[in-house]
Amino acid sequence: MTRFIELVFQGLGTGSYYALLAVGFVIIYKATRIISFAQPALMVTGACFVVAFATDRGWNFYLAVLLAMGCTAVVALIIERVALRPMVGKPVFVVAIITIGIDVAIRVFVNRFLGADVRSISDPWKLGGVSVGGVRIQQRHLAMMIATAVVVTALFAFFKYSRAGLAMRATAADQETALSNGVSVGTVFALSWALAGALAALAGTFVAAGANVNQETWTVALKALPAIIVGGLDSVGGAVVGGLLIGVVESLMGGYQAEHLPWLGSNFDIVSPYVVMLVVLLVRPYGLFGTPEIERV
Repeated sequence: MTRFIELVFQGLGTGSYYALLAVGFVIIYKATRIISFAQPALMVTGACFVVAFATDRGWNFYLAVLLAMGCTAVVALIIERVALRPMVGKPVFVVAIITIGIDVAIRVFVNRFLGADVRSISDPWKLGGVSVGGVRIQQRHLAMMIATAVVVTALFAFFKYSRAGLAMRATAADQETALSNGVSVGTVFALSWALAGALAALAGTFVAAGANVNQETWTVALKALPAIIVGGLDSVGGAVVGGLLIGVVESLMGGYQAEHLPWLGSNFDIVSPYVVMLVVLLVRPYGLFGTPEIERV
Protein backbone atom coordinates (compact mmCIF):
# COMPACT_ATOMS: atom_id res chain seq x y z
CA MET A 1 0.00 0.00 0.00
CA THR A 2 2.87 2.36 0.80
CA ARG A 3 4.36 1.85 -2.63
CA PHE A 4 0.99 2.54 -4.25
CA ILE A 5 0.59 5.84 -2.38
CA GLU A 6 4.15 6.88 -3.27
CA LEU A 7 3.48 6.15 -6.94
CA VAL A 8 0.24 8.15 -6.80
CA PHE A 9 2.04 11.17 -5.36
CA GLN A 10 4.77 10.78 -7.95
CA GLY A 11 2.08 10.72 -10.63
CA LEU A 12 0.38 13.79 -9.20
CA GLY A 13 3.72 15.61 -9.27
CA THR A 14 4.38 14.64 -12.87
CA GLY A 15 0.77 15.30 -13.80
CA SER A 16 1.09 18.82 -12.42
CA TYR A 17 3.23 20.01 -15.29
CA TYR A 18 1.06 18.08 -17.74
CA ALA A 19 -1.85 20.03 -16.26
CA LEU A 20 -0.08 23.39 -16.65
CA LEU A 21 0.68 22.65 -20.29
CA ALA A 22 -2.84 21.39 -20.90
CA VAL A 23 -4.35 24.55 -19.40
CA GLY A 24 -2.21 26.60 -21.81
CA PHE A 25 -3.54 24.56 -24.74
CA VAL A 26 -7.13 25.03 -23.56
CA ILE A 27 -6.82 28.80 -22.95
CA ILE A 28 -5.62 29.35 -26.51
CA TYR A 29 -8.24 27.01 -27.95
CA LYS A 30 -11.12 28.63 -26.05
CA ALA A 31 -10.09 32.09 -27.19
CA THR A 32 -9.09 31.38 -30.80
CA ARG A 33 -10.47 27.89 -31.62
CA ILE A 34 -6.92 26.89 -32.55
CA ILE A 35 -4.84 24.10 -31.03
CA SER A 36 -1.38 25.58 -30.58
CA PHE A 37 1.32 23.02 -31.35
CA ALA A 38 3.92 25.62 -30.34
CA GLN A 39 3.51 24.80 -26.64
CA PRO A 40 6.40 22.27 -26.54
CA ALA A 41 8.80 24.88 -27.88
CA LEU A 42 7.54 27.51 -25.43
CA MET A 43 8.04 25.02 -22.59
CA VAL A 44 11.68 24.44 -23.55
CA THR A 45 12.17 28.17 -24.08
CA GLY A 46 10.98 28.86 -20.53
CA ALA A 47 13.30 26.19 -19.14
CA CYS A 48 16.22 27.69 -21.06
CA PHE A 49 15.47 31.14 -19.64
CA VAL A 50 15.63 29.66 -16.14
CA VAL A 51 18.94 27.98 -17.00
CA ALA A 52 20.30 31.27 -18.33
CA PHE A 53 19.19 33.30 -15.32
CA ALA A 54 19.60 30.88 -12.40
CA THR A 55 22.43 28.59 -13.51
CA ASP A 56 24.55 30.67 -15.87
CA ARG A 57 24.18 33.99 -14.02
CA GLY A 58 23.57 32.67 -10.51
CA TRP A 59 20.44 34.72 -9.85
CA ASN A 60 17.88 33.75 -7.21
CA PHE A 61 15.96 30.71 -8.46
CA TYR A 62 12.46 32.04 -7.76
CA LEU A 63 13.27 35.39 -9.36
CA ALA A 64 14.67 33.50 -12.36
CA VAL A 65 11.43 31.52 -12.70
CA LEU A 66 9.29 34.68 -12.61
CA LEU A 67 11.53 36.38 -15.17
CA ALA A 68 11.45 33.27 -17.36
CA MET A 69 7.66 33.24 -17.26
CA GLY A 70 7.57 36.91 -18.23
CA CYS A 71 10.11 36.48 -21.05
CA THR A 72 8.31 33.43 -22.43
CA ALA A 73 5.01 35.32 -22.31
CA VAL A 74 6.64 38.06 -24.41
CA VAL A 75 7.89 35.45 -26.90
CA ALA A 76 4.35 34.06 -27.13
CA LEU A 77 2.97 37.58 -27.66
CA ILE A 78 5.41 38.15 -30.52
CA ILE A 79 4.39 34.85 -32.10
CA GLU A 80 0.73 35.76 -31.89
CA ARG A 81 1.24 39.26 -33.26
CA VAL A 82 3.66 38.45 -36.09
CA ALA A 83 2.68 34.98 -37.27
CA LEU A 84 -0.91 34.37 -36.21
CA ARG A 85 -2.73 37.71 -36.13
CA PRO A 86 -2.52 38.06 -39.96
CA MET A 87 -4.11 34.59 -40.23
CA VAL A 88 -7.36 35.56 -38.49
CA GLY A 89 -10.24 34.25 -40.59
CA LYS A 90 -8.15 31.63 -42.34
CA PRO A 91 -9.00 27.90 -42.07
CA VAL A 92 -8.19 26.47 -38.65
CA PHE A 93 -6.18 23.65 -40.23
CA VAL A 94 -3.86 26.15 -41.92
CA VAL A 95 -3.23 28.06 -38.69
CA ALA A 96 -2.56 24.81 -36.79
CA ILE A 97 0.07 23.87 -39.38
CA ILE A 98 1.66 27.29 -38.90
CA THR A 99 1.96 26.65 -35.16
CA ILE A 100 3.79 23.40 -35.94
CA GLY A 101 6.24 25.37 -38.09
CA ILE A 102 6.67 27.90 -35.28
CA ASP A 103 7.38 25.07 -32.84
CA VAL A 104 10.11 23.63 -35.08
CA ALA A 105 11.67 27.05 -35.74
CA ILE A 106 11.82 27.97 -32.04
CA ARG A 107 13.28 24.60 -31.08
CA VAL A 108 16.03 24.96 -33.68
CA PHE A 109 16.98 28.31 -32.17
CA VAL A 110 16.77 27.01 -28.59
CA ASN A 111 18.84 23.93 -29.46
CA ARG A 112 21.69 26.22 -30.48
CA PHE A 113 21.65 27.59 -26.93
CA LEU A 114 21.49 24.13 -25.37
CA GLY A 115 24.15 22.54 -27.53
CA ALA A 116 24.84 18.83 -27.39
CA ASP A 117 25.26 18.71 -23.60
CA VAL A 118 22.62 18.35 -20.90
CA ARG A 119 22.03 21.68 -19.15
CA SER A 120 21.34 21.58 -15.44
CA ILE A 121 18.75 23.82 -13.85
CA SER A 122 19.40 25.28 -10.42
CA ASP A 123 16.42 24.18 -8.35
CA PRO A 124 16.02 24.40 -4.56
CA TRP A 125 14.21 21.09 -4.16
CA LYS A 126 16.88 18.63 -5.38
CA LEU A 127 15.81 14.98 -5.16
CA GLY A 128 15.27 14.83 -1.41
CA GLY A 129 11.98 13.87 0.13
CA VAL A 130 9.82 14.00 3.20
CA SER A 131 8.20 11.09 5.03
CA VAL A 132 4.54 11.26 6.00
CA GLY A 133 3.24 8.20 7.83
CA GLY A 134 5.93 6.05 6.29
CA VAL A 135 5.20 7.35 2.79
CA ARG A 136 8.17 9.10 1.18
CA ILE A 137 7.31 11.99 -1.12
CA GLN A 138 9.89 13.86 -3.15
CA GLN A 139 10.14 17.56 -2.36
CA ARG A 140 9.98 18.55 -6.01
CA HIS A 141 6.70 16.65 -6.43
CA LEU A 142 5.22 18.53 -3.48
CA ALA A 143 6.49 21.80 -4.96
CA MET A 144 4.91 20.94 -8.31
CA MET A 145 1.54 20.11 -6.78
CA ILE A 146 1.46 23.20 -4.56
CA ALA A 147 2.55 25.54 -7.36
CA THR A 148 0.00 24.07 -9.77
CA ALA A 149 -2.78 24.38 -7.20
CA VAL A 150 -1.90 28.03 -6.55
CA VAL A 151 -1.62 28.90 -10.25
CA VAL A 152 -4.86 27.16 -11.21
CA THR A 153 -6.74 28.79 -8.32
CA ALA A 154 -5.39 32.19 -9.37
CA LEU A 155 -6.47 31.53 -12.97
CA PHE A 156 -10.01 30.62 -11.94
CA ALA A 157 -10.20 33.79 -9.83
CA PHE A 158 -8.82 35.80 -12.75
CA PHE A 159 -11.41 34.41 -15.17
CA LYS A 160 -14.29 34.95 -12.72
CA TYR A 161 -13.57 38.34 -11.16
CA SER A 162 -11.29 40.40 -13.43
CA ARG A 163 -12.46 42.46 -16.41
CA ALA A 164 -9.85 40.82 -18.65
CA GLY A 165 -10.94 37.39 -17.47
CA LEU A 166 -14.59 38.16 -18.17
CA ALA A 167 -13.60 39.43 -21.63
CA MET A 168 -11.78 36.16 -22.29
CA ARG A 169 -14.83 34.15 -21.17
CA ALA A 170 -17.09 36.25 -23.39
CA THR A 171 -14.80 35.79 -26.39
CA ALA A 172 -14.64 32.04 -25.75
CA ALA A 173 -18.45 31.89 -25.70
CA ASP A 174 -19.04 33.93 -28.89
CA GLN A 175 -16.51 36.15 -30.62
CA GLU A 176 -19.06 38.16 -32.62
CA THR A 177 -21.21 38.87 -29.58
CA ALA A 178 -18.12 39.86 -27.60
CA LEU A 179 -17.09 42.28 -30.36
CA SER A 180 -20.56 43.83 -30.47
CA ASN A 181 -20.30 44.49 -26.72
CA GLY A 182 -17.01 46.34 -26.99
CA VAL A 183 -14.59 43.52 -26.16
CA SER A 184 -11.27 43.76 -27.98
CA VAL A 185 -10.96 40.26 -29.37
CA GLY A 186 -7.44 40.94 -30.60
CA THR A 187 -6.36 41.81 -27.07
CA VAL A 188 -7.97 38.62 -25.80
CA PHE A 189 -6.05 36.58 -28.39
CA ALA A 190 -2.79 38.19 -27.31
CA LEU A 191 -3.54 37.69 -23.60
CA SER A 192 -4.40 34.03 -24.14
CA TRP A 193 -1.05 33.42 -25.82
CA ALA A 194 0.81 35.31 -23.08
CA LEU A 195 -0.86 33.24 -20.35
CA ALA A 196 -0.15 30.01 -22.23
CA GLY A 197 3.50 31.04 -22.66
CA ALA A 198 3.90 31.80 -18.95
CA LEU A 199 2.30 28.47 -17.98
CA ALA A 200 4.54 26.62 -20.42
CA ALA A 201 7.61 28.25 -18.86
CA LEU A 202 6.54 27.17 -15.37
CA ALA A 203 5.92 23.64 -16.63
CA GLY A 204 9.32 23.64 -18.32
CA THR A 205 10.93 24.62 -15.02
CA PHE A 206 9.37 21.61 -13.29
CA VAL A 207 10.32 19.26 -16.13
CA ALA A 208 13.91 20.46 -16.06
CA ALA A 209 14.07 20.27 -12.27
CA GLY A 210 13.55 16.53 -12.50
CA ALA A 211 15.55 15.66 -15.59
CA ASN A 212 17.64 18.70 -16.63
CA VAL A 213 17.25 20.27 -20.09
CA ASN A 214 18.38 18.84 -23.41
CA GLN A 215 17.28 18.77 -27.03
CA GLU A 216 14.69 16.04 -26.32
CA THR A 217 12.96 17.78 -23.41
CA TRP A 218 10.20 19.07 -25.69
CA THR A 219 8.78 15.54 -26.11
CA VAL A 220 7.42 15.71 -22.55
CA ALA A 221 4.90 18.30 -23.71
CA LEU A 222 3.35 15.81 -26.12
CA LYS A 223 1.73 14.07 -23.15
CA ALA A 224 -0.31 17.20 -22.54
CA LEU A 225 -2.29 16.34 -25.69
CA PRO A 226 -3.85 13.21 -24.14
CA ALA A 227 -4.54 15.33 -21.06
CA ILE A 228 -6.62 17.90 -22.94
CA ILE A 229 -8.43 15.22 -24.93
CA VAL A 230 -9.25 13.27 -21.76
CA GLY A 231 -10.35 16.36 -19.83
CA GLY A 232 -12.10 18.10 -22.69
CA LEU A 233 -10.66 20.50 -25.21
CA ASP A 234 -12.67 23.48 -23.96
CA SER A 235 -12.51 22.90 -20.20
CA VAL A 236 -9.79 24.44 -18.04
CA GLY A 237 -10.85 22.31 -15.07
CA GLY A 238 -10.89 19.28 -17.33
CA ALA A 239 -7.34 20.05 -18.43
CA VAL A 240 -6.20 19.98 -14.80
CA VAL A 241 -8.02 16.71 -14.08
CA GLY A 242 -6.79 15.20 -17.34
CA GLY A 243 -3.17 16.16 -16.64
CA LEU A 244 -3.25 14.71 -13.12
CA LEU A 245 -5.00 11.55 -14.32
CA ILE A 246 -2.45 11.00 -17.08
CA GLY A 247 0.40 11.51 -14.61
CA VAL A 248 -1.03 9.00 -12.12
CA VAL A 249 -1.74 6.38 -14.80
CA GLU A 250 1.77 6.75 -16.21
CA SER A 251 3.33 6.46 -12.74
CA LEU A 252 1.30 3.40 -11.74
CA MET A 253 1.97 1.71 -15.05
CA GLY A 254 5.70 2.37 -14.68
CA GLY A 255 5.65 0.95 -11.14
CA TYR A 256 3.52 -2.17 -11.63
CA GLN A 257 3.46 -3.07 -15.33
CA ALA A 258 6.73 -5.03 -15.44
CA GLU A 259 5.61 -7.08 -12.43
CA HIS A 260 1.95 -7.73 -13.26
CA LEU A 261 1.68 -7.19 -17.03
CA PRO A 262 5.07 -8.20 -18.46
CA TRP A 263 3.48 -9.28 -21.74
CA LEU A 264 2.93 -5.60 -22.59
CA GLY A 265 6.69 -5.23 -23.03
CA SER A 266 9.08 -2.72 -21.54
CA ASN A 267 8.39 1.02 -21.21
CA PHE A 268 4.66 0.62 -21.76
CA ASP A 269 4.17 3.51 -19.34
CA ILE A 270 5.26 5.82 -22.17
CA VAL A 271 2.33 4.60 -24.26
CA SER A 272 -0.23 4.45 -21.44
CA PRO A 273 -1.36 8.13 -21.71
CA TYR A 274 -2.40 7.56 -25.31
CA VAL A 275 -4.21 4.32 -24.40
CA VAL A 276 -6.20 6.25 -21.79
CA MET A 277 -6.96 8.90 -24.40
CA LEU A 278 -8.28 6.32 -26.87
CA VAL A 279 -10.46 4.68 -24.23
CA VAL A 280 -11.98 8.03 -23.21
CA LEU A 281 -12.58 8.98 -26.84
CA LEU A 282 -14.48 5.73 -27.39
CA VAL A 283 -16.74 6.42 -24.40
CA ARG A 284 -16.92 10.24 -24.37
CA PRO A 285 -15.73 11.76 -27.68
CA TYR A 286 -15.73 15.28 -26.18
CA GLY A 287 -13.71 14.30 -23.10
CA LEU A 288 -14.77 13.93 -19.49
CA PHE A 289 -15.68 17.61 -19.07
CA GLY A 290 -15.84 18.81 -22.67
CA THR A 291 -18.94 20.45 -24.17
CA PRO A 292 -20.66 18.33 -26.83
CA GLU A 293 -21.26 20.24 -30.03
CA ILE A 294 -24.81 20.02 -31.30
CA GLU A 295 -25.40 21.00 -34.91
CA ARG A 296 -28.78 21.36 -36.64
CA VAL A 297 -28.91 19.64 -40.01
